[in-house]
Amino acid sequence: MSEGWEILLRTVLMGVGATVGLDLWNESLRRFYGIPSLNVGLLGRWIGHFPQGRFVHANMAQATPVRGERIIGWSAHYLIGITFAALLLGMAGLDWARHPTPLPALVVGLVTVAAPFFIMQPSMGLGIAASKTAKPNVARLKSLASHTIYGIGLYGMALLLTLIFRP
Repeated sequence: MSEGWEILLRTVLMGVGATVGLDLWNESLRRFYGIPSLNVGLLGRWIGHFPQGRFVHANMAQATPVRGERIIGWSAHYLIGITFAALLLGMAGLDWARHPTPLPALVVGLVTVAAPFFIMQPSMGLGIAASKTAKPNVARLKSLASHTIYGIGLYGMALLLTLIFRP
């Protein structure tokens, strides 16, 4: 297999696997502790308004629903996870993926929290770093924890893939 195909396959598998891990984490928080997670339907609704040139909303939950918003949201959620995996492999390289260490994956996981803090939350009417929510520090901590879990998932998937991609 060429290095290009190996990078692509590792990127997709790491991104999907880490995102599944994140989703399992969030579902556990919801089920056992009653802590809600990102509503992917609202993510899809936000993205669904892009073609009309609408990128910022006062309250995403009150925005006009978009046909297929849950499918759009779930697709975007996983594509974002794959994109962040590509960021990790772009920074750390194929050698890292073949011999993974935790630090680069954790750094990428933590750095990616900038996306919800400075893009998604403000655009959905929640303010910078959830400043307009009822409990901003709780929301911030949950975002940091979730992105740390995602980073751990990236590392775990990279380790798992060392068993599959044998030299």
